[in-house]
Amino acid sequence: MDAIEKKRNAARASLEFIEPGMVLGVGTGSTVNELIAMLPSVRDKIDKLVSSSKASTDLLAQHGFEVATLNEVGDVDLYIDGADEANKRLHLIKGGGGALTREKVLAGAARRFVCIVDESKFVGMLGAFPLPVEVIPMAQAFVARKFVKLRAQPIWREGFVTDNGNHILDVHELNISNPLEMETRLNQIPGVLTVGIFAHRSADVLLIASDEGVRELRA
Repeated sequence: MDAIEKKRNAARASLEFIEPGMVLGVGTGSTVNELIAMLPSVRDKIDKLVSSSKASTDLLAQHGFEVATLNEVGDVDLYIDGADEANKRLHLIKGGGGALTREKVLAGAARRFVCIVDESKFVGMLGAFPLPVEVIPMAQAFVARKFVKLRAQPIWREGFVTDNGNHILDVHELNISNPLEMETRLNQIPGVLTVGIFAHRSADVLLIASDEGVRELRA
């Protein structure tokens, strides 16, 4: 089974969590794109939709959905998104697509957060995938120096600007043995808008697709 089929299977499994009348939050990325293609089949269950990125909003519009803002809907009943890495505690690294800030806001606003991944994203310890960090542009070099002091290697994602008008540093070789502590620590650096560690607001349900099917882990 190829990677795309696994992503489709994970996305398909998440449809079962969508109940009638829900306000649904939709994330960003290749696995979520598979989900968006399936959402018309459950259109009658969805009361309102919110999205974590312009890219997902545009794709939802192509499928005939009207996308609301979080300010309009208030709380979100269910948020479905992918991840770049996930561990057994359902801590995540997200932000490979650059939408980490809005993803973290929607996850925080959601009563339930279902994360959909293929088995290649399930890891023993977070950090092999470079950690995305959204920074305000004027603080980019300052924040990068802070990461160097942590013996990590920050690399500016050149030519990329987030939907919020900011820059991304992809931080390599960062020790994330304690995701909760590291998320808190990095959030204290002035100029950091969001770090891509989702530990304080981890997933409630993790759906992991493999050749054997879709496995479900719960927090």
